[in-house]
Amino acid sequence: MLKRMYVIVKGKVQGVGFRKWVQIHAVRLGIKGYAKNLEDGETVEIVAEGYEEALQKLLEYIRRGPPLAKVEHVEYRFLEYKGEFDSFETL
Repeated sequence: MLKRMYVIVKGKVQGVGFRKWVQIHAVRLGIKGYAKNLEDGETVEIVAEGYEEALQKLLEYIRRGPPLAKVEHVEYRFLEYKGEFDSFETL
């Protein structure tokens, strides 16, 4: 079933390749949406759409993060699929 997932990630997740890491795994999993740094310097917002199983796998990658990141907190929720994205972007 297609779903939308909204994720907030806190920790050392800016300036360490975190958004690119998410993008690489999202594209590989067929997920569309975006990953965006928030202005507080320690938060990344992710909106992702795809099959629920793929979104769950992406969530595992988000929790792990790339080698230089230190993920301290992950909040997420599943929402109704909207189909508004053509690709996965880093903003």
